[in-house]
Amino acid sequence: MFVSYKWLQDYVDLTGVTAKELAEKITKSGIEVEGVEVLNEGIKGVVVGHVLEREQHPNADKLNKCLVDIGADEPVQIICGAPNVDKGQKVAVATVGAKLPGNFKIKKAKLRGEESNGMICSLQELGMEGKIVPKEYAEGIFVFPADAVVGTDAIAELNRDDEVLELGLTPNRSDCLSMLGVAYEVAAILGKDVKLPETNLEAAAEKASDYVKIVVEVPEDNPLYAAKIIKNVKIGPSPLWMQTRLMNSGIRPHNNVVDITNYILLEYGQPLHAFDYDRLGSKEILVRRANDGEKFTTLDDVERTLTSDHLVITNGTEPVALAGVMGGANSEVTDDTTTVLLEAAYFNGQTVRKASKDHGLRSEASARFEKGVDPNRVRPAGERAAYLMAKYAGGDVLEGAAEVDTLTIEPAVVSITLEKINRVLGTDLEMSQVKDIFNRLQFESSVEGETITVTAPTRRGDIKIEEDLVEEIARLYGYDHIPMTLPVGSSTPGRLSAYQKNRRVVRQYLEGAGLYQAVTYSLTSEDKAAQYALEKREAIHLAMPMSEDRSVLRLSLLPQLLEVMKYNSARQNDSLAVYETGNVFLANGADALPEEREHLAAAITGLWTNHSWQGEKKPVDFFVLKGILEGLFAKLGLTDKVEYVQAQVDGLHPGRTAEIKLNGSAIGFIGQVHPSVQKDLDLKDTYVFELSLKAVLEEETEDLHYVAIPRFPSITRDIALVANKETVSGTLKNIILEAGAPLLKEAYVFDLYEGDKMEEGKKSIAFSLKYADPERTLTDEEVTKVHEKVLAALEEKAGAVLRG
Repeated sequence: MFVSYKWLQDYVDLTGVTAKELAEKITKSGIEVEGVEVLNEGIKGVVVGHVLEREQHPNADKLNKCLVDIGADEPVQIICGAPNVDKGQKVAVATVGAKLPGNFKIKKAKLRGEESNGMICSLQELGMEGKIVPKEYAEGIFVFPADAVVGTDAIAELNRDDEVLELGLTPNRSDCLSMLGVAYEVAAILGKDVKLPETNLEAAAEKASDYVKIVVEVPEDNPLYAAKIIKNVKIGPSPLWMQTRLMNSGIRPHNNVVDITNYILLEYGQPLHAFDYDRLGSKEILVRRANDGEKFTTLDDVERTLTSDHLVITNGTEPVALAGVMGGANSEVTDDTTTVLLEAAYFNGQTVRKASKDHGLRSEASARFEKGVDPNRVRPAGERAAYLMAKYAGGDVLEGAAEVDTLTIEPAVVSITLEKINRVLGTDLEMSQVKDIFNRLQFESSVEGETITVTAPTRRGDIKIEEDLVEEIARLYGYDHIPMTLPVGSSTPGRLSAYQKNRRVVRQYLEGAGLYQAVTYSLTSEDKAAQYALEKREAIHLAMPMSEDRSVLRLSLLPQLLEVMKYNSARQNDSLAVYETGNVFLANGADALPEEREHLAAAITGLWTNHSWQGEKKPVDFFVLKGILEGLFAKLGLTDKVEYVQAQVDGLHPGRTAEIKLNGSAIGFIGQVHPSVQKDLDLKDTYVFELSLKAVLEEETEDLHYVAIPRFPSITRDIALVANKETVSGTLKNIILEAGAPLLKEAYVFDLYEGDKMEEGKKSIAFSLKYADPERTLTDEEVTKVHEKVLAALEEKAGAVLRG
């Protein structure tokens, strides 16, 4: 809701309160003011000018040479390109030295050889949006009424010397979707009175009920419909002050009658509609539900197909308006209109919302009906509009109104005790203070002992229960004045558990390693549920699945991750690395809830390194993914507790798969996806792992200890062993480290040979061994003694001997 500071002063005395101060007070009382816009910011030196002469520019077809009186000693010559500029007009002139929006400065200039001392301005050049400028001035300059005073401030004449407050209203505060609603709020905040608009008028002798009959077939959708008749209206422009107020609120002016209905919409929050009485084609207004398939052309010249969900205003036979949303082209007010039927009605918000949504017609009127209008403001809004039409359109308002009234909305009556108010707010308010707050809100109240009973006006439909009254007291008393207290009792500061911290470490590490996090469905199909499961259990079926593809709770993360890889590969994103942390669901029998166990899974495919400039390309392989996993275990301090053992897993390559063990217990696997599965998914070589994250993160680790850099040199010995093909390198490495302790510090594989020069069933595997002592320099004799012990242990325990 945009609220003009100057306009608001018509209803509330704002003396001594600036727009910014008012915005702060409104915000502190519970309605957020999102901003205050100064409309004339950056504009100065613009006055009302009078075009005394206009002639064609001698050297340009599209320019005019104008002699303009700007209230100075002498008229000035201004070159203007506007097509509608003419002699006798009162226009906005930016004088020499003036500033326009965008820091545009006006200087003396020569245009095609003719001197120009200023600029005749359009409204757009003064900072107004084109969509709110009256159509007749959209392509040219704006023309003031003839009574505008030459030399006066044009910005003030256009009401641009104003500030606009933008209220961010919540749905429950629909009462502030009007200037009067905001006035009541501001008056309560400032402790001032509200001055209501003038509505008194002298009615003609004829009665409105003699000209039209109202029939409502659906009173639940339209409990109140009042129609006033205004005869002998003269269609023309509305007064400048009304046009500018509408434009400042974002509404384009049209003519006096239509502008008055829009003005009342903003002033009272009550949507009105004006029909051309003579074009209705009957003396009856029938409000009914539309027929299915019924056609209707709205004011925007779009033919719309209606349904029985939509409420329409008809002339007894055909629709003339879509109730609460938009009028019809067949009854709109035109320049020839002389008699107006003015509709003031109360429509059901849900019905209006349905029509507005179905037809994509979200209007200022529909927005207010949807949120709820004040039923007791319907008739006063109609009276105020009729008064303005008599005053500014020269109309004769007929006596009374033709109406149907079955409205039964009553004000809410709520009682609350002083003890509860103070207990909830933590205050020590007295009953006189509480009553004063309700008086400022203009809520009727009565006190009996310690209980106050409040009758909330119908404009405040949000007041229904005791807590609503407490909120009103709190915000008007001032949230800043409510005492602050510290919680009583023991409390524990919130923090992450060790498990949660380690989970974050896992995610940060994997993302740092180049993997993207994926979040996949916990639901899958029955045939995928058991694939790659670390623990085989019966699948858990949903009682009412939405589809067969999402009917079972997953036992593994990998099937969904492989679907992610397939989806990306089909879109030519064929080098991808993703991971997921999520729960799998393990059945515990028919009558027990399933166990949720957190897993970690990852999948990589395509190129791991691709440096085009250096000509380097490295496709992913088993050891790329294993290296990432080893780095993760090192980050968690579990390197010495984890081992990899060759294994067979359904769906994975039989020769490129390993089981992951933690302290000797299996916690997951790593390997290449089986070639047949890769073919089915149309993937390149893809490597995956899945493990129990719960087991990893719950494993206890020792505190990190730092060791000084050795001062003494180490000695390295390389050995090439001949061993059986079935003997895995991990077994040999463990034997080496055990036999060489404590002098042997490191051992790692650096070569493997299984060629035709090896004995059948044998392989050559080479290790590099590093010996060191932090306290002294080792001799060759000491190293040789330990080295021979290592070789003996290898031969004894694994049958591995030095290659000759």
